[in-house]
Amino acid sequence: MPGINVVATFLYLVAILVFIVALSSIRVIRQSTVGVVERLGSFHRTMPNGLHFVMPFIDKVLPLIDLREHVMDYPPIPVITKDNVTMQIDTVIYYQVTDPIKATYEISNLRGAIEKITQTTIRNVIGDLSLDETLTSRERVNTQLRVILDEATDKWGVKVTRIELKSIEPPRDIRDAMEKQMRAERDKRAQILSAEGERAANILTSEGRKQATILEAEGHRTRAILAAEADRQKRILEAEGEAQAIMTVYQARARGLTMLKEVQPDQALLTIQGFDALREVANGQATKIIIPSDLAGLAGTLKALVEIAKD
Repeated sequence: MPGINVVATFLYLVAILVFIVALSSIRVIRQSTVGVVERLGSFHRTMPNGLHFVMPFIDKVLPLIDLREHVMDYPPIPVITKDNVTMQIDTVIYYQVTDPIKATYEISNLRGAIEKITQTTIRNVIGDLSLDETLTSRERVNTQLRVILDEATDKWGVKVTRIELKSIEPPRDIRDAMEKQMRAERDKRAQILSAEGERAANILTSEGRKQATILEAEGHRTRAILAAEADRQKRILEAEGEAQAIMTVYQARARGLTMLKEVQPDQALLTIQGFDALREVANGQATKIIIPSDLAGLAGTLKALVEIAKD
């Protein structure tokens, strides 16, 4: 019986060991990660996401490699520009592992290597630029850094997708000088805008006065034309009225002569008509009418006029 118990215990332990070994041979790889398998110390294969089996005690699965995009935020580093100005530059880099085999076997410390080569590249690129170029050409600097780092890290199986200069801090005295320059530029722009506004206002005022003068002159001209036209019409109407009156008078005289010719007036009527004519000549301006003594001679004269009218 003791021998049977020992054998049963041994079989039980063997079964447990086989279960543990079988369990350790199963690997589940998550999404966006990949595993590198070494067999007897040499690269054997890679394991993408899913369920995999490895040989116990023969195959070794290295730490999984994340294929997602990584972000590395470095502390500010001192950089000297082309014009010998020391600045503190804060950088952030985005990279992604594209070849797990190279990232495993071509470099021992991938993140540390990327950090060091990033700092070196920044110093080289900024060292060829002046302070003003660094501050005003940040996008160009970012593009240049990305291209250089992408080429340098390609042999490590890494793709640098983007690099950004978070902040550029010049020395205190440089910042003070820049602030003074900015204030001077703002004051200059303000004065220019004020002068432009005053100039525009003066132009508008002058244009307004010019238009007012033109309109006033045209108003005077129109009034003068209308006044002259009215005076012309008035004179024409007066002349037409006077001509009409003269024509009416002559027509009345002609009718009177015609009537005299028809009625054959005697000497007494001619004498009375002479008196009426004298009264009209006086026109109420004299209180007395002087009648000539030779009424016969006046009558003869009127008779002669009648004979002329008859002829």
